[in-house]
Amino acid sequence: MSIFGLIASYIVPFILILSVVVFVHEFGHYWVARRNRVRVEVFSIGFGPELFGWNDSTGTRWKFSIVPLGGYVRMKGDEDATSVRPDAATAGDPDAFPSKSVWQRMAIVAAGPIANFLFAILVLALLFSLVGRPFTPPVVGEVVPGSPAEAAGLLPGDRILAVDGRSVESFEELQLLVRDRPGEPLRFTIARDGGRLEVTIIPELRIVEGNFGEQRIGMIGVSRRGIEFKRSNPLLAPFEATGETLRILGGTLYALWEMVTGSRGTEELGGPLRIAQMSGEIANQGLLPALWFTAILSINLGLINLFPIPMLDGGHLLLYTIEAVRGRPLTERSQEIAFRLGLAMVLSLMLFATWNDLVNLRIFDFFTRLVSS
Repeated sequence: MSIFGLIASYIVPFILILSVVVFVHEFGHYWVARRNRVRVEVFSIGFGPELFGWNDSTGTRWKFSIVPLGGYVRMKGDEDATSVRPDAATAGDPDAFPSKSVWQRMAIVAAGPIANFLFAILVLALLFSLVGRPFTPPVVGEVVPGSPAEAAGLLPGDRILAVDGRSVESFEELQLLVRDRPGEPLRFTIARDGGRLEVTIIPELRIVEGNFGEQRIGMIGVSRRGIEFKRSNPLLAPFEATGETLRILGGTLYALWEMVTGSRGTEELGGPLRIAQMSGEIANQGLLPALWFTAILSINLGLINLFPIPMLDGGHLLLYTIEAVRGRPLTERSQEIAFRLGLAMVLSLMLFATWNDLVNLRIFDFFTRLVSS
């Protein structure tokens, strides 16, 4: 691929998608800050030298900077973008961020991640109501030879309507109904060639190794087939989108916990290069997959920023919570130490994620072949 093709296929989609979720995040901070009468001096998409920008009527400098890997909102009273040291020159200024109550500052900081979650819910709700919600239908893809399903006469293409009279809407529901009943005769209602038939299948016992030791589950020996889309009622779509957002958050936290406890590899952690690769691949599939990916990225950006690590929004919230409990903030020295530790943690995580990207994308293999050729 030429350098121009690489830029058009991967770099441009990456910058556009990342800029959208960063703008949403920073606009959350900006909007709540303005509602609390805090003067916002700079709203930047990206870091480093400014590429272009403009001033609005309130004195905020809106700009795009040269390194498109994030962004920030700098409010009056901040000596730097991390808000570690308040500017003594603005002490007592009612328009300055440090002069606001601890609860106002907490609201301003929390608004960024909240904006990411609300944006994702909005995008998902629109997709669910206009296009449909992806789900795996309870349709048989393949039948395992010698399995209980084959013995009962199940065929590829059969749609399982119910198990023991209980309606089945997805393949995942089918799995849940079967896995807890090994050795029990189950009555399956099947749709085939426009008709219905009933068969009895006895799930066979399988012992699998899980995160908490051995698990005894029932299996009938069928695989899923394809994905379908089911349009949601527009009035219910926001609630379904909220549920989907919570499911994604829960799944991400669980995966991270498995990595921490060692039951899951860390090779799935990705950095900017992985996001750029996925942005390009998904953008080439069309607008709808790109919107879905943008919503997922927004959820993950909001979640990461809530981690209680100084330098991130969650670290600020932790310090403000301590301030609310103590009735006074930590000493400047304590805050500086906390933010230095936070900076070290964030940089270490970024380096580790980038290393994963280089390994998984085989960048080292490329340069090895380049040198040896």
